[in-house]
Amino acid sequence: MTGTLCTRLTNAHIITMDPDRPVAHDLGIWHGRIAGLDEAVTGLPARRVVDLQGATVLPGFIDSHVHLAWTGFKANTPTVAPCTRVDDVLDAVAAAVARSPHGAWVSVAGYDQRALGRHLTAAELDKVSDGRKVFLLHESGHACVVNSAILNRLPADVPHENGFLAEGAMGAARRLRDPYTQEEIADAIVRAGRICRAEGVTACAEAGIGGRLFGHGPIELGAYQLAREQGRLPLRVQLMIAADVLHPIGPPDENHGPRALDLGLRTGFGDDWLSVGALKVYTDGGMMARTAALSSPYEGMGHAGQLQEDPELLIDTIVNGHLGGWQLAVHAIGDRAADLALDALERAQRLRPRPGARHRIEHAGLIRPDQLPRFARLGAIAVVQPNFLRYFGDDYASIMGEERAPWMYRGKGFLDQGITLVGSSDRPVADGSPLRAIQFMVERASESGRLIGPDEAITVDDALRSYTVGGAFACHWDDRAGSLTPGKRADLVVLGDDPRRVDVARIGDIEVVTTLVDGLEGEPHAM
Repeated sequence: MTGTLCTRLTNAHIITMDPDRPVAHDLGIWHGRIAGLDEAVTGLPARRVVDLQGATVLPGFIDSHVHLAWTGFKANTPTVAPCTRVDDVLDAVAAAVARSPHGAWVSVAGYDQRALGRHLTAAELDKVSDGRKVFLLHESGHACVVNSAILNRLPADVPHENGFLAEGAMGAARRLRDPYTQEEIADAIVRAGRICRAEGVTACAEAGIGGRLFGHGPIELGAYQLAREQGRLPLRVQLMIAADVLHPIGPPDENHGPRALDLGLRTGFGDDWLSVGALKVYTDGGMMARTAALSSPYEGMGHAGQLQEDPELLIDTIVNGHLGGWQLAVHAIGDRAADLALDALERAQRLRPRPGARHRIEHAGLIRPDQLPRFARLGAIAVVQPNFLRYFGDDYASIMGEERAPWMYRGKGFLDQGITLVGSSDRPVADGSPLRAIQFMVERASESGRLIGPDEAITVDDALRSYTVGGAFACHWDDRAGSLTPGKRADLVVLGDDPRRVDVARIGDIEVVTTLVDGLEGEPHAM
């Protein structure tokens, strides 16, 4: 190009993640795009020249599975973590109740029965509720404990165990709460987005809006649009739409299935900052809540988790989403859920081949060896959360047992089969730092030092690729993001060190110096 650059970064150690030009020392930015590298830009004038003094530059990290609104609300919600005694949990709940008006809905986060050795009961919460409706959310997001004031308002057919509600039953309780305003949701999104960006994340996929389990009401998409219009959206967001938001629209044709969003919106609608992504389908629960659907029981337990609905209903939802032109993001943590997801994707592709659909399996938390070739044959993308095993791995390994533990949240097993491996956080369920996740993918060690599936370890380069090139591919952004290639977005992160050169145990502690989106350090201007 000729003319004046907006910015030129110089004296940098630039890892482009582009095999045609893997490293550089100078990078030019022009109107939010990468204008060129090294000799193509070194001699050009620039309004701003930044000497990075040898700092490492990488493409901005892409968190392909995150819950922004939930993260933002949780940051301002009272929590019972890290209480390990029932009395301490009840004291924390009582303190939250005391700060709320009589009759109010009181949400409390941080609940985890594993720390207590058992679940709390509605009767115990009643003792500290003092006329409030108490909703104690499980750390996994897949369950809760509520008091009698909420139980008494639930339909009689909603199942619970002494106030403990899981999956759809939890969703029924959530719907009793007065809805958030659009402004409240937008504020939560912005809070979470700023946390992500501070950790080097420049784009993310919000993992399911509008639905019964994790949605925040029918105006949730509008809240993202509001944040975008106000110039407060700190990073690019692709929105997965919960499948239960779709409604019947009449007979299907070659462009849509029997159920759709209003006006026929589907994957691909939007712009570079805010767009509609995959259709999110929940097939099972989670390991933390012991609701992930397994093909054999949890170790030492008499049950094997649960599917969210009747298997044929789930398969129909997945098949109809495919026929309707959606990219699919199928939540499947347990191996039984993965079997169902693969069955559905195979049926869908047989009915209408769409080799470029890039359907995703979200979590892929327990994948048996016999499932890997089928996963590859169907072209499914594995979107994993490495930090689950870094922080919860000791517990997960114990409930899976010696044979199954090495199959959890695989790395090398996917790559060896040619499966696209994508790193993500599921924030706020686990720590969201990409660098700490990358460290786990290489060393496969939990916080206690326990090795979990060490044969699934991958190289630092492959781990970095899962958070850049892989994430861009999963979100259909590979023509504009994921590598520092001329013409692509100027979305990048500046690090205090090179993850490939430091000791693996130090990767998670590397400083994030700054994060640029559209070549800028601040948030975008209002529209």
